[in-house]
Amino acid sequence: MKTFDHVIVGTGQATGTLLGKLIPTGDRIAVIEGARVGGSCVNYGCTPTKTLVASARVAHMARRAKEYGIELGEPRIDYTQVRQRMNRIRTESSDGLANWMEGADNVTLIREWGAFTGPRTLQAGDQQVRGGNVYINTGTHPFLPPIPGIKDVPWLDSERLLDLTALPAHLLILGGGYIGVELGQVFRRLGSRVTIVQRAEQLMPREDADIAESVLERLRDEGVEVLLNTNTRGVETSGEGVRLRLESDGREIAIEGSHLLVATGRRPNTGSLNLEHAGIQVTERGYIKVDDHCRTSQDGVFALGDVNGQGAFTHTSVNDAEIVLDLLFGGTRTISQRIPVYALFSDPPLGRVGMSEKEALASGRKVLKAVRPMSRIARAKEMGETHGFAKLLVDADTDLIIGAAILGPGGDEIINMFAAIMHSDIPCRSYREVVLVHPTVAELMPWALDGLEPIN
Repeated sequence: MKTFDHVIVGTGQATGTLLGKLIPTGDRIAVIEGARVGGSCVNYGCTPTKTLVASARVAHMARRAKEYGIELGEPRIDYTQVRQRMNRIRTESSDGLANWMEGADNVTLIREWGAFTGPRTLQAGDQQVRGGNVYINTGTHPFLPPIPGIKDVPWLDSERLLDLTALPAHLLILGGGYIGVELGQVFRRLGSRVTIVQRAEQLMPREDADIAESVLERLRDEGVEVLLNTNTRGVETSGEGVRLRLESDGREIAIEGSHLLVATGRRPNTGSLNLEHAGIQVTERGYIKVDDHCRTSQDGVFALGDVNGQGAFTHTSVNDAEIVLDLLFGGTRTISQRIPVYALFSDPPLGRVGMSEKEALASGRKVLKAVRPMSRIARAKEMGETHGFAKLLVDADTDLIIGAAILGPGGDEIINMFAAIMHSDIPCRSYREVVLVHPTVAELMPWALDGLEPIN
């Protein structure tokens, strides 16, 4: 058995953050990874999908060129080149992390799957390792819903979708959440026919109805077919493609496509870790139970990132690592101090922080709301990007912003300003006095507060 000061299982983004602080200590570190180094973000999540978003937007703007006085005609999509660009960028990220670890004198990278054999002890291939501290960072995997016939067809998750060497002729997407919406728009812009099948009555059910309706309008305007309130009753092969048997509004219908993407949520990668051998408790859905510092039920074992169920984003995974490091070095940061912030990288993008409108009302607060359409913002009009709006929510008693949603150009960037404002407890009256650069979309955010009105 080899003994290390630290053993890290998995190489998602929390691992890089941990190593950045642990390597300089000189402590002996083992990192166990059975798949590609970098986790989901680098390999089939953030990095490759955002390169596709960029390519798809170029195609979209080329089609709109005449609106700006430029004559181009219909763009020709070279999907081979699109994929080469995507693969180059994600490979650079994965290889960079691997090379960094392998080049560190005090890091041992074990390219095997790991499983616990006892408290803080793991088997990885033919090696048994023990850590003074163990950090579980194994992420999640796609959830396959129990639909009759689905296991008998060549269904795709986001990873296998990105491995396709040719564009789908007709991409069927089960699930109208963030992944389904983002990839649906991407592949439609690249030339595929796209149909999204959503069981709920609205897209992205966690969002407010006005946000979901605006995103739905944009998708349909671009030719994405969206079926809401539709249940999938069965899946079967049809020639070289797939057929879905659906039920909508009491009617049974069938649709056929060339490919099927399943985007119905994710589940934690805990099933093969043998957590019971280490005395590590999990929730009913398999997520590892942690306290406010990412500590599990076993002393010296931490769970970070998506596997602990406390966040489903790269930035929350990184923050988990920062919380653990802060604890190890005598700090007091906690998960509960974190304000939820995220983005949907549709076009226009959606940035969200804090509470939604329905969450704010359910909290029992006296809530004020201000809405500013992008069509009333000069910079958005100059850019020809007037779809969407900004919505700010304020606690009437404290004068503090408790939530913001920016659906429009730069929404994924602008939202970070509101995250900083909320973290710093800056009251609205102070934010309203800030002078921001003109002409920008962000400069109108303080002015939007002039339209605050109570909601019930």
